[in-house]
Amino acid sequence: MTTLMAMRLKVLVSAATLMLALVFLVLPAVVAARAEVRIQEVKSDKGITAWLVEDYSVPIIAIKFLFDGGSTQDPVGKEGLANLMTGLFDEGAGDLDSDAFQIKLDEAGAEMGFNEGNDAVGGGMRMLAERQDDAFELLKLAVEKPRFDQAPIDRIRSQIVNGIVANARDPETQAARKWAEAIYSTHPYARPDMGTEKSLATITADDLRAFHKANFTRENIHVAVVGAIDAEALKKRLDQVFGALPEKAELRPVERVEPRLGQTMHIEYPLPQTSLQLVYPGVPREAPDFLAAALMEHILGGGTFSSRLFDEVREKRGLAYSVSSALINQEHSSSLIIGTASRSDRAAETLGVIREVIRKMAEEGPTEAELDAAKKYMLGAYAINNLDSSGAIAGTLVDLQTDKLGIDYMQRRIDLINAVKLDDVKAAARKLLSVEPAIMILGPKFVEASKG
Repeated sequence: MTTLMAMRLKVLVSAATLMLALVFLVLPAVVAARAEVRIQEVKSDKGITAWLVEDYSVPIIAIKFLFDGGSTQDPVGKEGLANLMTGLFDEGAGDLDSDAFQIKLDEAGAEMGFNEGNDAVGGGMRMLAERQDDAFELLKLAVEKPRFDQAPIDRIRSQIVNGIVANARDPETQAARKWAEAIYSTHPYARPDMGTEKSLATITADDLRAFHKANFTRENIHVAVVGAIDAEALKKRLDQVFGALPEKAELRPVERVEPRLGQTMHIEYPLPQTSLQLVYPGVPREAPDFLAAALMEHILGGGTFSSRLFDEVREKRGLAYSVSSALINQEHSSSLIIGTASRSDRAAETLGVIREVIRKMAEEGPTEAELDAAKKYMLGAYAINNLDSSGAIAGTLVDLQTDKLGIDYMQRRIDLINAVKLDDVKAAARKLLSVEPAIMILGPKFVEASKG
């Protein structure tokens, strides 16, 4: 659920920033060489909890955090509020207006960015350890005292509106919006998180301040820090940055929603390629059979060059350049999504092949050899995909917090994956794939030959 304002990192040109950039170039190799990530739980005097990985191999500190809420908290008629807000945190805070704040950020040699999703607003900063006093003070101002001055509001809003206007001419973007409405009906997940021209025009500085006060609180924050800082120093930094925020959040309740399956939406458009998307039920992250479902999904379409879908659709028939699947877990919904794009005159054939692969997986499940290969991949790829930089480690730790997996999950994960049996994976395949999916087709009209 990325947005136009997903992350607004500044291009910094100071000497300190150049040094920071050089440090980032060597960091992945340092992290990759580390055999184990040792995570500490740190609790500040004001009750703010963070997970910390101390690392003095390079003199930097990375902090990432999430506040529960996100665009689901946008009031009706003011869609795009959370997204607009994330573009304004470095546009003035405390006594510093936009220009002054960004000059200070440049002088501190730090990178700061914020982003929003359906279920959270996130932020982060990377800084040189020797400049942390200045960097943390700027982060405190941005988090606690954003100014929301009118001139930056108007400028950032104009940038977003320009993106919306451009997207209105993009058939894939428009199809995705219609698809979200078809899948989620009136749920907040169906709304455009960037907002609309009309909704953005109604948003005022007071709306931004109210949203910030309700969502940026000590109760609903998740924090992770990686780098050259110890636990005692971090306790003080946590209270410095977050300690003055309100204690309790004021979030609107959001109901759980299941995707509306068993429907086909064909958006006719004269394109040389037809996009196909199939939606099946998912599995919540906390469900006992999640790992079995994840292994099944990897075998089905998650393995980029090794999955059944890739083999049947691309390798054997050349119907598409790529085809993939993914388990999508949001706070209030779960789904398994399969997507591809095929030459329009072969779209019906492509859909038929996908359905046949899914039918066979649902009825027979994977083989023992496929399961063994999937386990090896999931065990081996985790560090590469999640632990290859300080920022990636911090992001992974925040994800583990929000998923409520526990601080020892990285140690338990190997045994949990190895404990999954072939029968567990076959059961997950039957459970998720033995239903009629929701299907979106974007391209010229065609008639599906068979539903398999």
